[in-house]
Amino acid sequence: MYRINVQTRSKAELVDITRDIQKLVADSGVANGVCHLFVPHTTAAVTLNENADPSVSADIVTRLDALIPQNISYGHAEGNAPAHIKAAAIGPSATIFVEDGILVLGTWQGIFLCEFDGPRRRQVIIKIVPDAIQPTPEL
Repeated sequence: MYRINVQTRSKAELVDITRDIQKLVADSGVANGVCHLFVPHTTAAVTLNENADPSVSADIVTRLDALIPQNISYGHAEGNAPAHIKAAAIGPSATIFVEDGILVLGTWQGIFLCEFDGPRRRQVIIKIVPDAIQPTPEL
């Protein structure tokens, strides 16, 4: 199991962690398997989405803010109820296939830590699991 720390800089942002995760996969020596990601925080999440155009991440944050606004009444007394709701909606985990030592992502896909109550130091826990049965080479 691996852990990476991510320092966020804003109240809400998506931080691209794709390169960090790919490096862990490459260093693990696992050729084929799965990479499990987990964020152990109740006001942060992890997701896969487009990482070629940064406006996509900004749009996600903006629309989540519109759907789950800060300036309405919530029962949670700490003042970060919207962050908890956003994190619950996005989710704390993701699983990505690994093939030939490379994360299997779509052309424009990247992996993002989603911060909803920052800035903070966040942790992502990563478990890279090899396939139980390795494919045999073709003759």
